[in-house]
Order: sequence, then structure tokens, then C-alpha cells
Amino acid sequence: MVVNDEASGRARPWWRVLRLAVVGLWLVTASVAWWTAPREQSYEQARADLAAGRVTAYEWGYHWDVDVRPAWFPNPTMASAGTLGPLFQWRTPDGRVWWTDTTRFDQVEVTGTVEKSDYSGPGAVGVAQEIRSAGLEDRYGEIRPYSTVLTAAGLVFTVVFLGVVVAGPAPVLGTRWFWFWLVSGVPYGLGLLFWLAREHPWSGTAAATATTSGGPRERDRGLLGFAIGAVAAILLSLVSLALHEVLGDRWIPLSNR
Repeated sequence: MVVNDEASGRARPWWRVLRLAVVGLWLVTASVAWWTAPREQSYEQARADLAAGRVTAYEWGYHWDVDVRPAWFPNPTMASAGTLGPLFQWRTPDGRVWWTDTTRFDQVEVTGTVEKSDYSGPGAVGVAQEIRSAGLEDRYGEIRPYSTVLTAAGLVFTVVFLGVVVAGPAPVLGTRWFWFWLVSGVPYGLGLLFWLAREHPWSGTAAATATTSGGPRERDRGLLGFAIGAVAAILLSLVSLALHEVLGDRWIPLSNR
């Protein structure tokens, strides 16, 4: 598809290139976000990975901080407390991130190789002992090295979207505010994909859709975009929870804990 600029009559094939570039970046970003999302694992598996040296980074946390998240793709982080634990999170060589709750296991042989008062309980002490035995103390921190990439991709999406909506050709199916609220409200960047597929200058059928048998139809307003974004966010959250129950954390990791 080659889009014509109505004001100058000149062809603008770079609109198509830009759209394909944004879609490609979204696919890469979504794949990285899904692959590196924290997934729950058993306490025994955490100790086994440590004992085998299959841990490239780790960190401790007190609870999940769901307020610290990028704008486009959820990226839950753990908040720390005075003691280490009870949550333990680690990364394996394939780039995946796992976590476990050490309070679910309190039967551990304490050897005295770590200071028990530094940890939240016996389960955390057991993990700490495995870290000490495997010589992995220097791998603390930097649990998700791709978080900067995800944030940068989100910034690119924001710049492209706002640049086209504010300074680009006038949309024909909805007002600029309609698309602003819809794209901002729908999570995972799905509103961005809908905008790319449906609206001028991306879609060749947008202008035809905007015209009814009785003449040009009224464009969708900002309030409708806000409502659609809010409803879509709720529905997608419910769908994610349902799929998580059916498929498990390995395939559908929760975006907020």
C-alpha cells in the first residue's frame, strides 16, 4: 500500500515502511517481555539451579511492587526490606527469570556458613547456603538486563505515536483525542496495533470507512476512546487471569503479583 498525501498529491511510501518498522519492533519487544517475565518455580528447583551453577544473577525481595512498571509492557519488580527474603528471584543462562517463596519450605539444615539474622527465615537461609557453596555471591543484582531495552522500545512507541497523532495527517475514523486515550489505555501496546491497522495514513480503507451512504460520518470522540481503553484493560486482565489458571505461569506469567 502506498499512501497519498492529499495536500500535495505526492506518494508517501515511507508511511508503510514506518508502520512495518513499528510492528516489527512491537513483536520483538513483546517476545522479550514474555520470555523474561518472572515465573514462579519450586523452592527445590531454586536450590538445584544454584547447586548446578545455573544462576547468572539473583536478588532478594520482600514483596512484589506492582506500581513500578513500564508504560507499554508490565515488568513487575520486587521491593526489598531489612532482611533478605522471603522472595528469591534468579535468572538462568537462557535469559529466563524465576522466583520462589522461601517461606514455603522451613526444614533446612543450618550449617553456620551464613549469618541467619540477615535472612527472613530458614528457607531463605537454605538458599543463601547454596549460594555460598556454589560461590555465586558476586552474581547478586541485574536480574533483568533487558529492562532498559523494553523501556527504550516503549519510548520509541510513544514518540512515533504522539508524533503522528499530533503532527501527522488528521485521522479520519476518530479524533486525535480518541486515539490518544485508546492507545494509552489498552495494555501491552495492543491499542497501538489497532491504530496502525485501522487509521489513516496507515490503512487504505480508513477514508472509505469514514464515509457512509449519507455522507461523512462523525469521528469517534475522546470520551469513547477513554471508555474503550478502560474496558479493554479490564477485559484483558480477566482474560490473562483465566489463561493463567488454564495454562499456568510458564505460558502466561502474571504481569502483577
